[in-house]
Amino acid sequence: MKKSTTRITVVIILMIVAAVSYYAYLSNKSRASRAEATMTAVESTLSRKLDTNYPSTPKEVLKYYNEIQKCFYNEECTEEELEKLILKVRELYDEELLEQNSLAAQTVQLKAEIQDYKDKKRTITSISLPSSTNVVYDTVDGYEFAKIHCGYNVMEDGVNKPTTQVFLLRKDENRRWKIYGWKVLDTFEMTESGE
Repeated sequence: MKKSTTRITVVIILMIVAAVSYYAYLSNKSRASRAEATMTAVESTLSRKLDTNYPSTPKEVLKYYNEIQKCFYNEECTEEELEKLILKVRELYDEELLEQNSLAAQTVQLKAEIQDYKDKKRTITSISLPSSTNVVYDTVDGYEFAKIHCGYNVMEDGVNKPTTQVFLLRKDENRRWKIYGWKVLDTFEMTESGE
């Protein structure tokens, strides 16, 4: 009788230890997910490490680019966060685009644009990218290019103002798609196919 009582006691103790361990595991997991949930949009955008986690497709590059744009124009950023966001967006730019836009000039221009957005109480309400099948690929002078349309809805004074921008991306020597340039597409410039 003593052996069975000892076995039952050991089993009960092991069950209690397992239950307490499982509860502690779930509690720590919940605490970690709450910490992630409290990250601001700016912090979340800045947390991406492009040297190890660079977007693999033109569409993914533009998705991340647009996350940064929303931070610029929709979020309240500290001066330090703004500087870090500018550096992040520059990591997405092609070398030729970087040569044409110095960091100092881009910073001054961007700060003026952000202030203009705030003064006019504008916000980016939505951004839409086409499916990956609507990306147009081409090779010119040995370089691979991708063209993609991106739709933006900007709210100003209660009025939604849609615009479309066409982005051109070029694959660099590391096989990464980089933003080569873009332009705002007027509605009268669009053909029936959207190009």
